[in-house]
Amino acid sequence: MFEIKKLKFKHILQIDHLMIDRQITCLIGPSGSGKTTLLRMLNRLNEAEEGSIYFNGVDIKEMHPIKLRRKIIMLGQTPILYSGTIADNLQIGLRLSEQPLADENRLLAYLDKVGLHKELNDTCEKLSGGEKQRLCLARVLLMDADVYLADEPSSAVDKETESFVIDNLVTFVKEHDKQLVMVTHSSEIAQRYPHGLLELAQGGCRGYVYE
Repeated sequence: MFEIKKLKFKHILQIDHLMIDRQITCLIGPSGSGKTTLLRMLNRLNEAEEGSIYFNGVDIKEMHPIKLRRKIIMLGQTPILYSGTIADNLQIGLRLSEQPLADENRLLAYLDKVGLHKELNDTCEKLSGGEKQRLCLARVLLMDADVYLADEPSSAVDKETESFVIDNLVTFVKEHDKQLVMVTHSSEIAQRYPHGLLELAQGGCRGYVYE
């Protein structure tokens, strides 16, 4: 759970007080309203100029960035892959967050979870856009965070992949008692979670649309 107090960031955000306490939260609002900026601030990819963000009662400025990003993981708009094999790309999130590496069976289980039917020693060069996003999804799920931040993770792919990525994130979060905060411009996706809609406009936030 996040609590935001007296937050200011440039001319983009000015939030007096906000609780992000739903299991599934969709950040909605017009372009330029600060949705992605706020999302990035939740794990200190952007730093507040003023104010504080608390995660489960602890000011995130007091948390070591690596430890914070073990708990709060971002899945971005554009899939980021690294040179090497499918296995290398699955393990790199664990390496960067200084967690134990996964064994082969666990890697294969997460590929199956996202419907990516590839060998672990395959390279990533010839993956389609949708396959790249599925691989990135498997990588972040494998890290077993407390919170997943999703910045329109399927905006660059087809509708079928978009639904697959979002549905898998939501299912994983619900099954494992995690939290998901996602930015979306899709009214179709937003309408699936009517009690988790958090609207930003003109740098501020008026809270959940439906309490």
